[in-house]
Amino acid sequence: SGFPFTPLKPAEAFRGQPEYHEEDCIGCGACAEVCPARTIDVVDEGDTRTLIHHFDNCIYCGQCQANCTTEKGIILSNEKYDLAVFDRAQAVTKVEKELALCEHCGDVVTTYEHLQWIAKKVGSLSVANPTLMLARSKELGTSIEGSPRPEDKPAGRYDSYRTLCPACR
Repeated sequence: SGFPFTPLKPAEAFRGQPEYHEEDCIGCGACAEVCPARTIDVVDEGDTRTLIHHFDNCIYCGQCQANCTTEKGIILSNEKYDLAVFDRAQAVTKVEKELALCEHCGDVVTTYEHLQWIAKKVGSLSVANPTLMLARSKELGTSIEGSPRPEDKPAGRYDSYRTLCPACR
């Protein structure tokens, strides 16, 4: 044994602290939806979504990992098990993602990484959905800013190649 002076070798099925993997997390919020202890907050402010995991209240059930959309965005570590802190404010991990906002009403659609992941998943079929096509072109650096629509005009055909929420589409 000898813990804490010598490192402990946890069992293979050990469920330690959930860790966000920045490059694999798409910010969809599925982890927060399935968390039975409600330890994951999804905070949308401006054009940024922040996923905040409070591991001081986490029950380490693994639902976040099991239901992750990409299957790699949040993973329970088998290396982080000594999680004692003196200040509960230190018992958080965060990941931030850029939001895709509706260009008509300003509501949140999802994150750009989520749209780009969906576009890659459906492949060439993404050209049938302008929002996916715009997200993919933004990722590739080929997006072009559209001309502004007058505020007094309702959403119409001229808005078809804009990022729109389901209500405005």
